[in-house]
Amino acid sequence: MKKNEPSNALEERARNLFDVILTRAEQAALYLYSLTGWRRFAAAFGLGLVSVAAQPPFELFAVLVFTLPALVWLLDGTGEPSKQNWRAARRAGAIGWWFGFGYFFASLYWIGEAFLVEAETFGWMLPFAVTGLPAGLGLFTGMAFAIARFFWSAGMARVLVLAVAWAASEWLRGHVLTGFPWNLLGQVAALSDPLIQSAALFGVYGLTLILMLVFFSPASFDPRLKHQDKSYSWKTASVGRPVLVAYMALILLWFGGAMRLAASEVEYVDGVTLRLVQPNVEQRAKWLPENRQEIMGLFLRMSDEAPKQGPEPTHILWPESALPFLVDREPVIRSAISRILRPGGVLMLGSVRGEADPTRPPDVNGRIPMHFYNSFYVMGPDGEIRDTYDKAHLVPFGEYLPLQSLLEAVGLQQLTRLRGGYQAGPGPRTLEVPGAPPVGPLICYEIIFPGRTVGAERPGWLANVTNDAWFGQSAGPYQHLAQARLRAVEQGLPVARAANTGISAMIDPYGRVLASVPLNTAGVLDTGLPTALSAPLYARIGDLFFFLLIGVALGVARWGFSQPVLKPAKDQH
Repeated sequence: MKKNEPSNALEERARNLFDVILTRAEQAALYLYSLTGWRRFAAAFGLGLVSVAAQPPFELFAVLVFTLPALVWLLDGTGEPSKQNWRAARRAGAIGWWFGFGYFFASLYWIGEAFLVEAETFGWMLPFAVTGLPAGLGLFTGMAFAIARFFWSAGMARVLVLAVAWAASEWLRGHVLTGFPWNLLGQVAALSDPLIQSAALFGVYGLTLILMLVFFSPASFDPRLKHQDKSYSWKTASVGRPVLVAYMALILLWFGGAMRLAASEVEYVDGVTLRLVQPNVEQRAKWLPENRQEIMGLFLRMSDEAPKQGPEPTHILWPESALPFLVDREPVIRSAISRILRPGGVLMLGSVRGEADPTRPPDVNGRIPMHFYNSFYVMGPDGEIRDTYDKAHLVPFGEYLPLQSLLEAVGLQQLTRLRGGYQAGPGPRTLEVPGAPPVGPLICYEIIFPGRTVGAERPGWLANVTNDAWFGQSAGPYQHLAQARLRAVEQGLPVARAANTGISAMIDPYGRVLASVPLNTAGVLDTGLPTALSAPLYARIGDLFFFLLIGVALGVARWGFSQPVLKPAKDQH
């Protein structure tokens, strides 16, 4: 018996610790349920702030285990809505808005950096930008919480309803008013190479729903039942079952992803060596006339460097709006570029493109007005432009103003300070690249849109050129890179990413970063081009699987649980 005493003591301590954890969880649920007034909204705001720690660059995945169940318990305390009494749903909507405001305020703070590039002109707009955008995005979470609360029930069913409503609102956030699907909850899967593989099936919206269900699962404990039956507890409610099922599903997704990676072998396109150029030019200095020649020389020198190892680069990729010139109208510039390209070599770069506007008369000096585009060029070894892509998804207030003419008339201008703003291109398309597979160009934040990255003809790879110099040393570039990795997995395509100040990277079709240049560092990256995979399920059916998951979750909520009987709750204020 003495031999068993140490193990028995260890088991007893483990049981005691487990009981303490369950007791603390019950106490937390009861406390959050009891909050009213401003304390309830302050808690929701704080939960939003803390939840951002799960996103890059922090990637503290575990915080969602605490913050998401806490939201359910806050909603439990809002009373019972009915057709005659919408107050509970309105309170739930306010909780959702405060959570969303806190979440987006903390995760998008870096947008303010762009207004400091020319602080003397745009600095006054910073407070409005860093609070206005989160306030607007918070409307989506507020709407989701209000709708879910109106269909509230008891136990696990209410968790399913909230997850479905919230995931659907995230899909809407990615599509309404041109969409802004930045920092979707499913993006936290990017911290794990095996877990991110699920995006090949479900896409990031499907991952968002799945992760919500996993992290919400402890909230199957319903504090309202504790108030009407003191014997009800975490143990008697069998909360462990849905938690176990949810986390087993997460483990299975991770294991399936690990098996997929174990069976993978990165192969490279024969005869293609890419050079990704990251010049690390400060945004404020980039467009100063006195810096133009220096910037041009920097790009030429970095592109012409001898490789540290391996073959000479055959294809060179420069970032978004790389040169402070209209390259298509500068034959001398193109001639200089041709001299650093090897025979048969190709340069791909982002550039501003000008095109005469025949609908407007010449100005008083006889100059013909122009349309401007944020473009991507494929340039041959002779310096001639072989093909062009014009950015289709422009950044509001950065590249154009909504109601452009009206707002310009009152003195406002977008951050690029281009009169009339940029014009939008027709949408994703595939360009032919001499000596390499066809490429799908994506300029800057076009890569954040799931399902809208590939044109009618499937390319062999994606080229993401961007200028994250606007956002300095902040979380923005790390979050941007995570989204590029998700697009690689969803489409089964490698992504070559050239960023002005970083993070430039070669991403394989499994979303793994094979090599990169750190943020705010000048450097070149010579790398092979991984071959594309066959189109995965998400690339073929888009978000159809996501909507199927929503239907399954709603069906389980309606018919999969025998609900405990809840007495009408006292209206709380």
